[in-house]
Amino acid sequence: MGRNLFDKVFDLHTVRQLPSGQYQILMGLQLIHEVTSPQAFAALRERGLGVAHPERNFATADHIIPTASQARPFADGLAEEMMQALERNVAEYGIEYFSPESGTQGIVHIVGPEMGLTQPGMTMCCGDSHTSTHGAFGAIAFGIGTSQVRDVLATQCMSMGRAKVRRIEVNGRLRPGVYAKDVILYIIQQLGVKGGVGYAYEYAGDVIEAMTMEERMTVCNMSIEGGARCGYINPDQTTYDYIKGRKYAPKGAAWDRAVAYWESVRSDPDAAFDDVVKYDAADIEPVVTWGITPGQSTSVNGAIPSLEAFDATEQELIREAYDYMSFAPGQPVRGTKIDVAFLGSCTNGRLSDFAEVVRHIEGRGFKVAPTVRAIAVPGSMKVREEILKLGWDAILREAGFEFRDAGCSMCLAMNPDKLKGREVCASSSNRNFKGRQGSPTGRTLLMSPVMVAAAAFAGEVTDAREFFEIAAEPAGV
Repeated sequence: MGRNLFDKVFDLHTVRQLPSGQYQILMGLQLIHEVTSPQAFAALRERGLGVAHPERNFATADHIIPTASQARPFADGLAEEMMQALERNVAEYGIEYFSPESGTQGIVHIVGPEMGLTQPGMTMCCGDSHTSTHGAFGAIAFGIGTSQVRDVLATQCMSMGRAKVRRIEVNGRLRPGVYAKDVILYIIQQLGVKGGVGYAYEYAGDVIEAMTMEERMTVCNMSIEGGARCGYINPDQTTYDYIKGRKYAPKGAAWDRAVAYWESVRSDPDAAFDDVVKYDAADIEPVVTWGITPGQSTSVNGAIPSLEAFDATEQELIREAYDYMSFAPGQPVRGTKIDVAFLGSCTNGRLSDFAEVVRHIEGRGFKVAPTVRAIAVPGSMKVREEILKLGWDAILREAGFEFRDAGCSMCLAMNPDKLKGREVCASSSNRNFKGRQGSPTGRTLLMSPVMVAAAAFAGEVTDAREFFEIAAEPAGV
């Protein structure tokens, strides 16, 4: 029986098994941002410790950084304090910082791949739950807490248990107007937000293999929303083509050695898995969340499910979702009025996400509905620069979107981009928890970027396939 990628990479990075039964694992790379690192660095100073491997740690600012203007000092005093702490810490400990001044700032899970830091067969961590994004490259990547950030800074290792591995295959071909975001929302809907507890997810099958790297990142990004410890996709030529030539990618003979290693960690054809589930791509339609977890969703033309459709253990949470979202069982999600449309986040703030939206609106005269506030936020300064170069910012602005600077923005609203009161937001981000987007009563509907754009123009949730006449286009991923 062969071995899967998770077990291969986990074993290659195991220092030893601890008396607790957990394992001490070497982290090949740690990414740092301004929110979860200040206390970790403070703990190092308190203990008189240094950073064991500064060359294996890289930093950026994303969560608290304003997107309307990055001028300093920030109006938010706490945000300015966090930025100053990050700047002081990276300077003191010799850690490379992708700063706004350098033109390389952006969301940590977008900057890592675009710099070529994220590579197959690595162990990676970051004080952010969506570190699973990097699994798209065949890395095993973990979101960690501040105390673990401290441990990795001090030792470049952390302790953890070995996860089981579930292989999730999506086979066939997606229908036009169905995207990577719909695929992962569908998987979470089917398996539940706790379905992945104790597991690493290996995504595979025709649809996954046909995806671009940016689409793969979208899928892996939301593994944590399904309860998984991490999610990954086996590296292939698509992976290698994306990495090659980037700043931190291996060069020359080192490239050939790296590819040989990357090939060796792929799951064997006869690899063993703890569980295997398979889905037919033809069953997936554009997905919209209606509740307060990413698993509470339906197809755009579906209805809010009845209480009886859920297990008794879930029904209290479902009642809570009905009440908070002001939805009733049997109510269609299509036609729900929105107040805000948000394009961006580490899930869907990459160049290809904006390219797909622009492709459907360019030259067609669409305008954001007068009742809707719409913002478009690139995931990094490099993405923003490319959008400006291509002139897509003018297209988005002409359509009525505010085009912003790079950052996490309204995904979690630890910055000025927030919902107000009971506003409803059509969002391309990853979480729809209560208060997630800055208002304790604000409501979030997760969907793909193209669905967000359609909702912005229609003023309500609508089927983007009909709105943009996508059905007539060739099928793709």
